Amino acid sequence: MEDNKLIVIDEKGNEIEMEILFTFDDDNRKKKYVIYFNPNDKEENLYASIYDDEGHLYPIEEDEEWDMVEEVIGTFMDENSSDEELNDTNEIIEEQ
Repeated sequence: MEDNKLIVIDEKGNEIEMEILFTFDDDNRKKKYVIYFNPNDKEENLYASIYDDEGHLYPIEEDEEWDMVEEVIGTFMDENSSDEELNDTNEIIEEQ
């Protein structure tokens, strides 16, 4: 996860370069989260995953955790509402 980019391998084995929107830590869960998107995706979906110090991505599996992540994303979007690209994003998708 260098230079605000990361590589995700899709279900067909294709490598897709994603851009990191932001990361954050949850001290209560002792986990790190990354929110990212595909700059070439016309649907402008956001993806969220847990990551470790080596940059490995893990799925978010608990509904309570998803609620927290969505709240953080909502706050981020509110604070950056002048960014037109972010205003059009309306779906968050879990990635591994």
